[in-house]
Amino acid sequence: MDNHSEVLPLLKGLDKSAFHIGSLDDEIRVDRLCVDLIRHLYQHLTHEDGLEPERAGALCHGADFFLREFIIADRNDNLFHIDAERVRQFAGHWYIVRTLEPNRAELAGILAGIAACYRFLSRQGLIVQTVCDEIVAACDDLDTYVERIEAFWAIDEGGYDAWRAGCPLDEPGPA
Repeated sequence: MDNHSEVLPLLKGLDKSAFHIGSLDDEIRVDRLCVDLIRHLYQHLTHEDGLEPERAGALCHGADFFLREFIIADRNDNLFHIDAERVRQFAGHWYIVRTLEPNRAELAGILAGIAACYRFLSRQGLIVQTVCDEIVAACDDLDTYVERIEAFWAIDEGGYDAWRAGCPLDEPGPA
């Protein structure tokens, strides 16, 4: 059996609606499902894409942080129903205000993991290619997010509201 056939059946028939969050119990259940999904991503990256375990692990760590901390725990979104705007909200706002020392290198690693994860989901037929392409493009906009980090550190009296308005977090994602 080739490596691709080992990965694909693991996700074939996955019920994307099982990732819907409507309660705390759902959040806990979806968090566990997400851990399993990240394990499949790791397997795919190492076996199918041939990445070294350390690189695959770093990508999975980035995807895991985005999905479990932001999409699931903070936004209560179904990870299969997000769009590129959620990535922009994460990288241009949430990450910056929720991280002790937001920085380019760490954010670049997280964004690379998000892109790898959504490429994987697209290859598995779990999201459409156009959504994947938009999410990857949002992940590639690192310079914009670094400018947001620098602007955050430059905020002085009364400047937070203007900074926040540049990339509002409270805009809803897709339904």
